[in-house]
Amino acid sequence: MDNLDFTSLTPQYKFADTLEEQKVQLNDNPLLQRMLKARLDMSTDPYRPIFHYVNPENTLNDPNGLCYWQGRWHLFYQAYPPEDPRQHWGHAVSEDLIHWKDLPYAIYPNPEGRCFSGSTLVEEDRVIAMYHGTEVGNIVAVSTDPLLLNWEKLTGKAVIPVLEQDGSPQEYTVFDPCIWSKGGKYYSLSGGTLQTKPEGIRRAADFLFSSNDLIHWEFLHPFTEGDMFTLVGDDGACPYFWPIGDKHILLFYSHMSGGQYLLGDYDLERDKFSVFSGGLFNFGASTPSGVHAPSATPDGLGGVVTIFNMNPGMDTKGWNQIMTLPRLLTLENDSVLKIKPAGDIESLRYGHKHLGDTLLPPNEEVVLDGIEGNTMEIIAEIDAKASPMVELNVLRSKNREEYTRIAFFKDRGFKITDWGDKAGALLQSTNRVVSPYGTARPAVGRASVVSIDSSYSSILPDALSRAPETTTITLGHNEPLQLRIFIDRSVVEVFVNDKACVAVRVYPGLADSLGISLRAQGSEARLLSLDAWNMGNIYE
Repeated sequence: MDNLDFTSLTPQYKFADTLEEQKVQLNDNPLLQRMLKARLDMSTDPYRPIFHYVNPENTLNDPNGLCYWQGRWHLFYQAYPPEDPRQHWGHAVSEDLIHWKDLPYAIYPNPEGRCFSGSTLVEEDRVIAMYHGTEVGNIVAVSTDPLLLNWEKLTGKAVIPVLEQDGSPQEYTVFDPCIWSKGGKYYSLSGGTLQTKPEGIRRAADFLFSSNDLIHWEFLHPFTEGDMFTLVGDDGACPYFWPIGDKHILLFYSHMSGGQYLLGDYDLERDKFSVFSGGLFNFGASTPSGVHAPSATPDGLGGVVTIFNMNPGMDTKGWNQIMTLPRLLTLENDSVLKIKPAGDIESLRYGHKHLGDTLLPPNEEVVLDGIEGNTMEIIAEIDAKASPMVELNVLRSKNREEYTRIAFFKDRGFKITDWGDKAGALLQSTNRVVSPYGTARPAVGRASVVSIDSSYSSILPDALSRAPETTTITLGHNEPLQLRIFIDRSVVEVFVNDKACVAVRVYPGLADSLGISLRAQGSEARLLSLDAWNMGNIYE
């Protein structure tokens, strides 16, 4: 394996060390010219989003190494250059997390066969990338230039090698790493699974290593403790471990059940992560048409910015996956995860339409006149009143052959019980909380349920729907339902009261699948207000 040459066939360029020189070089860079042409060639694809990031050429996989460096946000991702479709690290830069500019490929394979997922750590004078190189192990590369165009791999080989696969028990797995620093040392998690004894059950695990110099790494131990939120069979791929408020969050991806997070306390003395809560970013398998893996970085204000790739539900020529909108994660009361769009998404709005207080009669669909589109933002505030279910349909064809349904089931979720601890609060951030108590306590209310259903989104035979994305939220007394909906051709993302987000890929087959409607089931509800905007193209 050491003698194999994995040098990429994709052209690679060396760039200057000053920003002005780099800008001049990028103006005439052949790779960027090719990427621009690819964007133009695919711009007429009816399912290619215009305000979600999509890589410029060929296919896409996990986002990697999201970071903020010298006044700019950098997004890396698994890219597949057309002349050498092995994973390289693709690269884009933004000043507002919304308008992205393509940059040349950042990290190329060799000595590894492919550049798999990893994360970045921003220091005062450099950015450190740590990622998994197939066939060899976890690799460290560094960059110091203004746009992070030039990367150097330390030692030219893996710093945490892959273990020999001889069938003997292994203490740890070597896979997608993340990296941080503490007390003058570096720490890294390596993703994978841990086999419990004596049952031999596989559970999600991330293995902790430490280093003084980024080159020599010592294995310490499995990192998390008290995790009763992940499922048997989950794994801990694509980990991102960052402070959030006064706690810490571990975001990761399970190849079985998708994007997830764990909340807990970081024991600095024992270097252990003590978990007290966990939740989901997608509600079902990640394929087809679902949220996939995260990339995350601190926002500098106590929150965490994260972005995910989303899987396709139908073949599209020349491209497949997309990125979600960036999401800002914060903590409320040190226990409840809050989630809302990050970045200057409002700068894309135009063509504002407003609808005021409107009665929704029982069992009658109300189609909105003059408010329609497939690249939109919608903010709706709804008082469900006594209605057990209120739905808002988007991408609705005139005869309702196609529509994507966003449904709110009031007080139809878990019972919220008075445990006298954080259990009720934790229900606000996960649909899979396990109470540590075995005795019944009195119920003090119920959570509500939000679902996004793509069952009728497309009449096309090769467009795959998925089981409804369904999560629970808790609303305060007299708190209305607030939906912030983003529609971008083949993706619908719904943020709910800054407490949850559900998203799905959709592929309407009819040209008139542009409408919006509402319906209250059983008894009347009220639409308190609705604001809608068309959204601009971030690539123009």
